[in-house]
Amino acid sequence: MNATRVLCVENQPRCLVSLIELLQAAGYEVIPATSGAEALKILVDEEFEGILLEYDLPDLIGTAVRREMKRIRPEVPVMLFTGMGSEAPYLVRFFDAYLRDEEYPEWKGGDA
Repeated sequence: MNATRVLCVENQPRCLVSLIELLQAAGYEVIPATSGAEALKILVDEEFEGILLEYDLPDLIGTAVRREMKRIRPEVPVMLFTGMGSEAPYLVRFFDAYLRDEEYPEWKGGDA
């Protein structure tokens, strides 16, 4: 049985490693991307069951990346991952779901 594939877009290396470890421990196959442009390039060529997208990327803001992702693969849910507290309720209307980064637990597994 194949694992559910998730595209994880995060530009901070330590956070990306933690997210990958958490998702893999939960049984997901994780494909990482560190920028909006990289994520969009991957999404054109590969299929995913879900996307975890950081809002504050170095090249594009999350809403712009999400808009292009939905144009490429409208059926794939995109979850916003952000540290933006008060702005998150405004942003959530553009995404299928959201998770504020202070809400996820620090990963203590693996070599981290």
